[in-house]
Amino acid sequence: MSQAEYIKDIAKFGLENDQEKLMSALNDLIEHSKHTKKVNFALQLQSIVKESARGQKTNALVHHASDVYYNRQDDRDFSELILEKLTSDYTLGNLIAAPAVNHELKMFIKEHSSLALLQKYDLPVANKVLLYGPSGCGKTLASYAIAGELKKMMVVVNLGAIVSSKLGETSKNLSRIFRRAAIEDCIIFIDEFDSLGKVRDYSQDHGEMKRVVNTILQLFDYLPQSCLVIAATNQKDMLDEALMRRFDLHLGLELPSEKQVRELIDLVLRKGNFVLDTPRSLTSLIKAAKGLSYYSIQKTLITAIKRSLLDVTGEATPIAAVVKTALWRELITQELKALK
Repeated sequence: MSQAEYIKDIAKFGLENDQEKLMSALNDLIEHSKHTKKVNFALQLQSIVKESARGQKTNALVHHASDVYYNRQDDRDFSELILEKLTSDYTLGNLIAAPAVNHELKMFIKEHSSLALLQKYDLPVANKVLLYGPSGCGKTLASYAIAGELKKMMVVVNLGAIVSSKLGETSKNLSRIFRRAAIEDCIIFIDEFDSLGKVRDYSQDHGEMKRVVNTILQLFDYLPQSCLVIAATNQKDMLDEALMRRFDLHLGLELPSEKQVRELIDLVLRKGNFVLDTPRSLTSLIKAAKGLSYYSIQKTLITAIKRSLLDVTGEATPIAAVVKTALWRELITQELKALK
Protein backbone atom coordinates (compact mmCIF):
# COMPACT_ATOMS: atom_id res chain seq x y z
CA MET A 1 0.00 0.00 0.00
CA SER A 2 1.08 3.57 -0.63
CA GLN A 3 1.16 6.28 2.03
CA ALA A 4 -1.93 7.82 0.44
CA GLU A 5 -3.88 4.58 0.90
CA TYR A 6 -2.98 4.45 4.59
CA ILE A 7 -4.09 8.08 5.01
CA LYS A 8 -7.42 7.30 3.30
CA ASP A 9 -7.98 4.42 5.76
CA ILE A 10 -7.13 6.67 8.70
CA ALA A 11 -9.60 9.32 7.51
CA LYS A 12 -12.30 6.70 6.90
CA PHE A 13 -11.96 4.98 10.31
CA GLY A 14 -11.65 8.33 12.07
CA LEU A 15 -14.89 9.60 10.56
CA GLU A 16 -16.59 6.29 11.38
CA ASN A 17 -15.30 6.61 14.97
CA ASP A 18 -13.88 3.07 14.76
CA GLN A 19 -11.09 3.42 17.32
CA GLU A 20 -9.72 -0.09 16.92
CA LYS A 21 -9.35 0.09 13.15
CA LEU A 22 -8.08 3.67 13.37
CA MET A 23 -5.26 2.65 15.74
CA SER A 24 -4.43 -0.33 13.53
CA ALA A 25 -4.22 1.90 10.45
CA LEU A 26 -2.04 4.42 12.28
CA ASN A 27 0.34 1.69 13.40
CA ASP A 28 0.47 0.33 9.84
CA LEU A 29 1.39 3.81 8.58
CA ILE A 30 4.12 4.09 11.22
CA GLU A 31 5.62 0.77 10.10
CA HIS A 32 5.28 1.74 6.42
CA SER A 33 7.07 5.04 7.09
CA LYS A 34 9.93 3.26 8.86
CA HIS A 35 10.34 0.85 5.94
CA THR A 36 10.33 3.71 3.42
CA LYS A 37 13.02 5.53 5.41
CA LYS A 38 10.70 8.32 6.61
CA VAL A 39 11.96 7.74 10.12
CA ASN A 40 11.38 11.24 11.49
CA PHE A 41 7.78 11.22 10.31
CA ALA A 42 7.27 7.74 11.83
CA LEU A 43 8.69 8.87 15.19
CA GLN A 44 6.55 12.02 15.23
CA LEU A 45 3.43 9.99 14.40
CA GLN A 46 4.32 7.41 17.05
CA SER A 47 4.75 10.18 19.62
CA ILE A 48 1.29 11.57 18.76
CA VAL A 49 -0.27 8.11 19.16
CA LYS A 50 1.42 7.56 22.52
CA GLU A 51 0.35 10.96 23.82
CA SER A 52 -3.19 10.18 22.73
CA ALA A 53 -3.04 6.85 24.57
CA ARG A 54 -1.97 8.64 27.75
CA GLY A 55 -4.78 11.13 27.34
CA GLN A 56 -7.29 8.37 26.83
CA LYS A 57 -6.31 7.04 30.23
CA THR A 58 -8.00 10.00 31.86
CA ASN A 59 -10.59 10.66 29.17
CA ALA A 60 -11.91 8.02 26.79
CA LEU A 61 -10.55 5.05 28.69
CA VAL A 62 -11.93 6.04 32.08
CA HIS A 63 -15.63 5.77 31.39
CA HIS A 64 -18.65 6.48 33.53
CA ALA A 65 -21.83 4.48 33.09
CA SER A 66 -23.62 7.52 31.68
CA ASP A 67 -20.90 8.10 29.06
CA VAL A 68 -20.39 4.65 27.53
CA TYR A 69 -22.65 1.88 26.35
CA TYR A 70 -21.36 -1.69 26.13
CA ASN A 71 -23.75 -3.95 24.28
CA ARG A 72 -24.57 -7.22 25.98
CA GLN A 73 -23.01 -9.30 23.24
CA ASP A 74 -19.66 -7.52 23.74
CA ASP A 75 -19.79 -8.23 27.47
CA ARG A 76 -20.55 -11.89 26.81
CA ASP A 77 -17.69 -12.10 24.33
CA PHE A 78 -15.34 -10.48 26.85
CA SER A 79 -16.35 -12.86 29.62
CA GLU A 80 -15.33 -15.81 27.46
CA LEU A 81 -11.80 -14.43 27.24
CA ILE A 82 -11.11 -14.35 30.98
CA LEU A 83 -10.99 -17.15 33.53
CA GLU A 84 -11.70 -14.89 36.49
CA LYS A 85 -11.45 -11.38 37.89
CA LEU A 86 -10.22 -11.22 41.44
CA THR A 87 -8.73 -9.19 44.24
CA SER A 88 -5.91 -10.78 46.20
CA ASP A 89 -5.11 -10.88 49.90
CA TYR A 90 -1.67 -12.39 49.25
CA THR A 91 1.50 -10.40 49.93
CA LEU A 92 5.20 -11.05 49.43
CA GLY A 93 5.14 -12.64 52.88
CA ASN A 94 3.22 -15.56 51.36
CA LEU A 95 5.88 -16.16 48.72
CA ILE A 96 8.99 -18.23 49.37
CA ALA A 97 11.58 -17.56 46.66
CA ALA A 98 15.28 -16.87 46.14
CA PRO A 99 16.48 -13.63 47.81
CA ALA A 100 17.23 -12.04 44.42
CA VAL A 101 13.67 -12.71 43.23
CA ASN A 102 12.17 -11.28 46.41
CA HIS A 103 14.34 -8.18 46.09
CA GLU A 104 13.34 -7.56 42.46
CA LEU A 105 9.65 -8.00 43.29
CA LYS A 106 9.93 -5.55 46.20
CA MET A 107 11.60 -2.96 43.96
CA PHE A 108 9.01 -3.46 41.22
CA ILE A 109 6.15 -2.97 43.69
CA LYS A 110 7.88 0.05 45.23
CA GLU A 111 8.41 1.60 41.80
CA HIS A 112 4.79 1.07 40.80
CA SER A 113 3.59 2.42 44.14
CA SER A 114 5.60 5.58 43.39
CA LEU A 115 3.94 6.19 40.03
CA ALA A 116 3.21 9.89 40.62
CA LEU A 117 6.76 10.64 41.77
CA LEU A 118 8.40 9.00 38.75
CA GLN A 119 5.96 10.64 36.33
CA LYS A 120 6.72 14.02 37.88
CA TYR A 121 10.31 13.60 36.63
CA ASP A 122 9.12 12.12 33.32
CA LEU A 123 10.64 8.72 34.13
CA PRO A 124 9.17 5.51 32.68
CA VAL A 125 7.42 3.17 35.13
CA ALA A 126 7.99 -0.57 34.86
CA ASN A 127 4.67 -2.30 34.29
CA LYS A 128 5.43 -5.51 32.37
CA VAL A 129 6.77 -8.61 34.17
CA LEU A 130 7.74 -11.99 32.75
CA LEU A 131 7.84 -14.87 35.24
CA TYR A 132 9.45 -18.08 34.02
CA GLY A 133 10.49 -21.42 35.45
CA PRO A 134 9.22 -24.94 36.20
CA SER A 135 5.62 -25.63 37.19
CA GLY A 136 4.78 -25.24 40.87
CA CYS A 137 7.58 -22.79 41.65
CA GLY A 138 5.43 -19.78 42.51
CA LYS A 139 4.75 -17.90 39.27
CA THR A 140 1.01 -17.65 39.86
CA LEU A 141 1.48 -16.94 43.56
CA ALA A 142 3.94 -14.16 42.69
CA SER A 143 1.30 -12.54 40.47
CA TYR A 144 -1.24 -12.76 43.30
CA ALA A 145 1.30 -11.19 45.67
CA ILE A 146 1.86 -8.26 43.29
CA ALA A 147 -1.90 -7.74 42.98
CA GLY A 148 -2.30 -7.93 46.76
CA GLU A 149 0.55 -5.53 47.50
CA LEU A 150 -0.71 -2.98 44.97
CA LYS A 151 -4.40 -3.58 45.88
CA LYS A 152 -5.36 -3.89 42.23
CA MET A 153 -7.98 -6.01 40.50
CA MET A 154 -6.44 -8.83 38.45
CA VAL A 155 -7.88 -10.29 35.26
CA VAL A 156 -6.76 -13.88 34.66
CA VAL A 157 -6.76 -14.39 30.91
CA ASN A 158 -8.16 -17.46 29.19
CA LEU A 159 -5.35 -17.83 26.67
CA GLY A 160 -7.04 -20.80 25.02
CA ALA A 161 -9.95 -18.55 24.06
CA ILE A 162 -7.72 -15.69 22.95
CA VAL A 163 -5.49 -17.84 20.77
CA SER A 164 -8.53 -18.86 18.78
CA SER A 165 -8.66 -21.71 16.31
CA LYS A 166 -9.65 -18.90 13.94
CA LEU A 167 -6.22 -17.35 13.78
CA GLY A 168 -7.53 -14.09 12.38
CA GLU A 169 -9.42 -13.39 15.62
CA THR A 170 -6.37 -13.64 17.89
CA SER A 171 -5.28 -10.01 17.46
CA LYS A 172 -8.85 -8.80 17.95
CA ASN A 173 -9.21 -10.83 21.16
CA LEU A 174 -5.92 -9.54 22.54
CA SER A 175 -6.91 -5.95 21.77
CA ARG A 176 -10.23 -6.42 23.54
CA ILE A 177 -8.54 -7.69 26.72
CA PHE A 178 -6.02 -4.86 26.84
CA ARG A 179 -8.61 -2.20 26.07
CA ARG A 180 -10.86 -3.34 28.91
CA ALA A 181 -7.91 -3.66 31.33
CA ALA A 182 -6.92 -0.07 30.53
CA ILE A 183 -10.47 1.08 31.21
CA GLU A 184 -10.59 -0.73 34.55
CA ASP A 185 -6.96 0.11 35.49
CA CYS A 186 -6.13 -3.44 36.51
CA ILE A 187 -3.53 -6.20 36.15
CA ILE A 188 -3.59 -8.62 33.23
CA PHE A 189 -2.23 -12.05 34.18
CA ILE A 190 -1.47 -14.37 31.26
CA ASP A 191 -0.42 -17.89 32.22
CA GLU A 192 1.21 -20.28 29.72
CA PHE A 193 2.33 -17.26 27.73
CA ASP A 194 4.35 -19.53 25.45
CA SER A 195 1.03 -20.70 23.96
CA LEU A 196 1.19 -17.61 21.77
CA GLY A 197 4.17 -19.20 20.06
CA LYS A 198 2.07 -22.26 19.36
CA VAL A 199 -0.20 -20.22 17.10
CA ARG A 200 2.09 -21.55 14.38
CA ASP A 201 0.48 -24.94 14.90
CA TYR A 202 -2.88 -23.64 13.75
CA SER A 203 -1.75 -22.40 10.37
CA GLN A 204 1.18 -22.08 8.02
CA ASP A 205 0.29 -18.41 7.50
CA HIS A 206 3.46 -16.90 8.95
CA GLY A 207 2.28 -13.45 7.88
CA GLU A 208 -0.70 -13.76 10.22
CA MET A 209 1.56 -14.98 13.03
CA LYS A 210 3.75 -11.92 12.50
CA ARG A 211 0.66 -9.70 12.75
CA VAL A 212 -0.28 -11.33 16.06
CA VAL A 213 3.18 -10.65 17.50
CA ASN A 214 3.08 -7.07 16.17
CA THR A 215 -0.32 -6.59 17.83
CA ILE A 216 1.10 -7.66 21.20
CA LEU A 217 4.10 -5.38 20.77
CA GLN A 218 1.83 -2.43 20.04
CA LEU A 219 -0.49 -3.24 22.92
CA PHE A 220 2.52 -3.34 25.24
CA ASP A 221 3.80 -0.01 23.90
CA TYR A 222 0.49 1.80 24.41
CA LEU A 223 -0.43 0.26 27.75
CA PRO A 224 -1.10 2.98 30.37
CA GLN A 225 1.62 2.96 33.00
CA SER A 226 -0.84 2.38 35.83
CA CYS A 227 -1.97 -0.87 34.16
CA LEU A 228 0.22 -3.98 34.51
CA VAL A 229 0.85 -7.11 32.48
CA ILE A 230 2.23 -10.21 34.18
CA ALA A 231 3.02 -13.16 31.93
CA ALA A 232 4.09 -16.61 33.10
CA THR A 233 5.71 -19.39 31.12
CA ASN A 234 7.41 -22.74 31.63
CA GLN A 235 9.08 -22.44 28.21
CA LYS A 236 10.82 -19.10 27.94
CA ASP A 237 12.75 -20.22 24.85
CA MET A 238 9.54 -20.35 22.79
CA LEU A 239 8.91 -16.62 23.09
CA ASP A 240 9.63 -14.13 20.32
CA GLU A 241 12.80 -12.13 21.01
CA ALA A 242 11.19 -8.77 20.25
CA LEU A 243 8.39 -9.63 22.68
CA MET A 244 10.91 -10.62 25.35
CA ARG A 245 12.56 -7.21 25.09
CA ARG A 246 9.27 -5.45 25.87
CA PHE A 247 9.18 -6.83 29.41
CA ASP A 248 10.66 -4.50 32.02
CA LEU A 249 11.45 -7.34 34.41
CA HIS A 250 12.40 -10.98 33.77
CA LEU A 251 12.24 -13.18 36.86
CA GLY A 252 13.25 -16.83 36.92
CA LEU A 253 11.60 -18.89 39.68
CA GLU A 254 13.40 -22.17 40.22
CA LEU A 255 13.03 -25.31 42.34
CA PRO A 256 13.58 -24.59 46.05
CA SER A 257 16.90 -25.00 47.83
CA GLU A 258 17.04 -26.82 51.18
CA LYS A 259 16.90 -23.46 52.96
CA GLN A 260 13.79 -22.44 51.02
CA VAL A 261 12.13 -25.81 51.68
CA ARG A 262 12.64 -25.22 55.41
CA GLU A 263 11.16 -21.71 55.10
CA LEU A 264 8.13 -23.15 53.29
CA ILE A 265 7.61 -25.81 55.98
CA ASP A 266 7.84 -23.16 58.71
CA LEU A 267 5.28 -21.05 56.84
CA VAL A 268 2.82 -23.95 56.55
CA LEU A 269 3.23 -25.11 60.14
CA ARG A 270 2.70 -21.57 61.46
CA LYS A 271 -0.79 -21.52 59.95
CA GLY A 272 -2.10 -23.79 62.71
CA ASN A 273 -1.20 -25.75 65.82
CA PHE A 274 0.83 -28.34 63.96
CA VAL A 275 3.93 -30.15 65.25
CA LEU A 276 5.99 -33.00 63.86
CA ASP A 277 5.97 -36.22 65.88
CA THR A 278 9.74 -36.57 65.32
CA PRO A 279 11.19 -33.08 64.81
CA ARG A 280 14.70 -34.48 64.41
CA SER A 281 13.68 -36.14 61.17
CA LEU A 282 12.99 -32.77 59.52
CA THR A 283 16.47 -32.48 58.00
CA SER A 284 16.24 -35.88 56.32
CA LEU A 285 12.73 -35.08 55.07
CA ILE A 286 13.99 -31.86 53.49
CA LYS A 287 16.72 -33.82 51.69
CA ALA A 288 14.14 -36.42 50.60
CA ALA A 289 12.04 -33.65 49.02
CA LYS A 290 14.88 -32.51 46.75
CA GLY A 291 13.61 -32.13 43.19
CA LEU A 292 10.05 -31.28 44.19
CA SER A 293 8.49 -27.88 43.56
CA TYR A 294 7.15 -25.57 46.24
CA TYR A 295 3.64 -26.63 45.28
CA SER A 296 4.39 -30.37 45.57
CA ILE A 297 6.10 -30.01 48.94
CA GLN A 298 3.27 -27.90 50.35
CA LYS A 299 0.69 -30.33 48.96
CA THR A 300 2.33 -33.38 50.58
CA LEU A 301 2.73 -31.61 53.93
CA ILE A 302 -0.87 -30.39 54.04
CA THR A 303 -2.09 -33.87 53.09
CA ALA A 304 0.02 -35.36 55.90
CA ILE A 305 -1.44 -32.82 58.36
CA LYS A 306 -5.01 -33.62 57.35
CA ARG A 307 -4.56 -37.38 57.48
CA SER A 308 -2.76 -37.20 60.82
CA LEU A 309 -5.60 -35.06 62.19
CA LEU A 310 -8.27 -37.44 60.89
CA ASP A 311 -6.49 -40.40 62.48
CA VAL A 312 -6.90 -38.91 65.96
CA THR A 313 -9.41 -40.90 68.04
CA GLY A 314 -11.11 -40.16 71.33
CA GLU A 315 -11.02 -36.38 70.91
CA ALA A 316 -13.62 -34.53 68.86
CA THR A 317 -11.53 -31.41 68.33
CA PRO A 318 -7.81 -31.96 69.02
CA ILE A 319 -5.97 -28.98 70.49
CA ALA A 320 -2.95 -29.68 68.30
CA ALA A 321 -2.30 -31.85 65.27
CA VAL A 322 0.74 -34.08 65.57
CA VAL A 323 1.96 -34.66 62.04
CA LYS A 324 3.16 -38.19 61.35
CA THR A 325 6.53 -37.75 59.67
CA ALA A 326 6.53 -41.36 58.41
CA LEU A 327 3.29 -40.61 56.55
CA TRP A 328 4.71 -37.40 55.14
CA ARG A 329 7.85 -39.20 53.96
CA GLU A 330 5.67 -41.75 52.17
CA LEU A 331 3.72 -38.97 50.44
CA ILE A 332 6.99 -37.30 49.34
CA THR A 333 8.18 -40.60 47.85
CA GLN A 334 4.89 -41.03 45.99
CA GLU A 335 5.08 -37.49 44.61
CA LEU A 336 8.65 -38.02 43.34
CA LYS A 337 7.60 -41.24 41.61
CA ALA A 338 4.60 -39.55 40.00
CA LEU A 339 6.84 -36.88 38.48
CA LYS A 340 9.25 -39.37 36.86
